[in-house]
Amino acid sequence: MLAFLGAIICIIASVHPAGTAAPAAAADNDSAAAALLPAADKGLGALHGPAEALASAGPRLPGGPPLFSRFVCTPLSTECPATGTGSAAGSAAGPEELLALRSAAAQLRRTALEQKERIRMDQETIRELTGKLSRCEGGLRSPPAAAPPAAAGLRAAPRPGTMGHPPDEPPAVRELEEAVRTLQDRIDRIEQELPARTNGSAPTAPALARDALHTKMEQLEEQLLSKILTLQKERQAASTDRSQQQHNIEKELNSLQNRVTELEHGPLGYSPPDAFKVTIPVQNNYMYARVKKSLPELYAFTICMWLKSKALAGIGTPFSYSVPSQANEIVLLEWGTNPLELLINDKVAQLPLSLKDKAWHHVCVAWTTRDGKWSAYQDGEQRGAGENLASWHSIRPQGIIILGQEQDTLGGRFDATQAFVGELAQFGVWDHMLAPAEILALANCTSHLQGNVIQWDDQAVEVFGGASKAGFAACEEGRKA
Repeated sequence: MLAFLGAIICIIASVHPAGTAAPAAAADNDSAAAALLPAADKGLGALHGPAEALASAGPRLPGGPPLFSRFVCTPLSTECPATGTGSAAGSAAGPEELLALRSAAAQLRRTALEQKERIRMDQETIRELTGKLSRCEGGLRSPPAAAPPAAAGLRAAPRPGTMGHPPDEPPAVRELEEAVRTLQDRIDRIEQELPARTNGSAPTAPALARDALHTKMEQLEEQLLSKILTLQKERQAASTDRSQQQHNIEKELNSLQNRVTELEHGPLGYSPPDAFKVTIPVQNNYMYARVKKSLPELYAFTICMWLKSKALAGIGTPFSYSVPSQANEIVLLEWGTNPLELLINDKVAQLPLSLKDKAWHHVCVAWTTRDGKWSAYQDGEQRGAGENLASWHSIRPQGIIILGQEQDTLGGRFDATQAFVGELAQFGVWDHMLAPAEILALANCTSHLQGNVIQWDDQAVEVFGGASKAGFAACEEGRKA
């Protein structure tokens, strides 16, 4: 340690011009200081000089000793003393050691400058990341451009995101994703460079700078994640709004079509609210009818209807009832070459009915949760019965009834290959199993029994996608068939 301090004193003395001495506090202990120095050292004059020269050169206080001490460094020309541990005097240092000391001092200065420059670069990187985040936030706050209104009386062209077309990514989303990738690349590069920057520097300041930078990057990542989640929620809400808007547009178009039909055919006479049929002319995944009323919790049911299929293969799906937790709560389905099936809670029973002759038929299916008993009727006659169909299962409430399509999700995700093509009428639901005589009376039109859960009413049935309503007299149409 003493050798290092002596070297530093020599470096400082070599930098200042000769003849300048550093002032020190005067003391009245010349004899004691002389006893601490070696008596026969040729280099002592270079370290402290003659006492007389110091006495004559240094300032004095009035009536007091000189202000300079004898221990003053003067410039060294060729050598500098080095003190060894445990000895009173050290050997003289050569020119090589002096050059090494100067090189070490220069290296320390360069290291300090480089560390300062690195800290400045880190600060610039943080400012750049902050600016990028501000631009991302500005892109998120920009409102979407409003779509031009469609011409009155004309059906709007299919837009991206409807009828099977995927929605286009908004520009703000693409900009945010690009900004996230750029920021992540920068963060990775900074994390890779941090260990190299900290090598060879003081252990405290770089560590503090690195921790501060990591904290800032974590905050930026949290903010970006929050913005992304907010944007995803906004996109989901926008998608829901588009679906609701499309539903409203289809409803208005159907109302206009019905009104045009009424005007074309002139005013009609009075007809009962149940004297109508739903026609689905084409097999696709967007023509259907929906019953506005839902089912309560049921432990038994009877479902009856008149139907006329125009399909070449299976008749498709005359009706389906779906609840939030089960898409196939109640389904009547004939798909492809498979027989007609009744599904309850995804359990299947095959019905021995034949409905492919393109004529009107009266169809009823009845079921009870006790032992899962079921029965199937065609034109008033029982054609099949069985047990163990979803035994002890209760039909769940608050679902959606769709006529003409099979639901893969609640109220949607239709499959064109499972669609019904033809005409439907007199769809009714009872909360118990009807007696065979009651079902026969309905098929023969000798009874006007209405379902006590769902009744066939013009105001309770909506049509969508091109499906239409028309007048229907069940008995007259049945006799014609």
